[in-house]
Amino acid sequence: MKITLTGSLGNISKPLAKQLIAAGHEVTIVSSSADKVKDIEALGAKAAIGSIADAAFLTRAFAGADVVYTMVPPNFGVTDYRKYVSDSARNYAEAIRNNNITRVVNLSSIGADIDGGTGQISGVHDGEKVLNALEGVAIKHLRAGFFYVNFYANIDMIKHLGFIGANYGADTRMIMVHPEDIAAAVAEELQTPFTGKSVRYITSDERSAGEVASVLGAAIGKPDLKWVKFTDEQALDGMLQAGLPEPISRNFIEMNNAVGSGILWKDYDAQGSKPTGKIKLEDFAKEFAERL
Repeated sequence: MKITLTGSLGNISKPLAKQLIAAGHEVTIVSSSADKVKDIEALGAKAAIGSIADAAFLTRAFAGADVVYTMVPPNFGVTDYRKYVSDSARNYAEAIRNNNITRVVNLSSIGADIDGGTGQISGVHDGEKVLNALEGVAIKHLRAGFFYVNFYANIDMIKHLGFIGANYGADTRMIMVHPEDIAAAVAEELQTPFTGKSVRYITSDERSAGEVASVLGAAIGKPDLKWVKFTDEQALDGMLQAGLPEPISRNFIEMNNAVGSGILWKDYDAQGSKPTGKIKLEDFAKEFAERL
């Protein structure tokens, strides 16, 4: 098949491209960076360089594709994150419609069933609705859990303060996923016929935040590493001091409150979903230790 992937050579799209190319498919990778052309071509893929804010570019990039994989990359430079995600979805929808593409695998998020109050996930909710409005197009939304790799943002905290934490407590339930487990699920869905609009949850492991601290601590030689709960104000100050823009920081605060309340997991539980990914927290902890 001819398959177009968005996401450049990120944590998901790079291993995904490798799997698809190994399976004999013709892969085009969309990237905003011309510097990535050589690396994309070295994989055996074709590069399409441009911005997902440009629907005309996406229309060209999606031309001839049998199926496309859509995702909205992080952008900490925007002031209205929800609008950024929903606008990106509209551009994807236009390109899909213009090329008469009939099958799309879309990276979504756990909690995307909720309209508002979930930080940046609110935009993902809107994005699902935009794509679902496409007539005659089968859409598979892969709702991913909390990315393990998000814990890399806590490395400086661990190094300088000796603990890990957020504005939710140690007993908070964490439903997590490794990007490579997402890539495997996307590859499966891209190569498997499906119809209609549907959702699939992709998660790798489930622990409490306190357990996360213990497992990561054991891997880095700090077996007493603790999870500390911050107030919203403390968490906001920490993010601002780390250089995150205020609109993005406030989005994270809101999302973390949704994590702490457990509302993000309600539909996941209602569907009877369970972790199916192969890469467990202890496996990721080894990767985490290599970053310190």
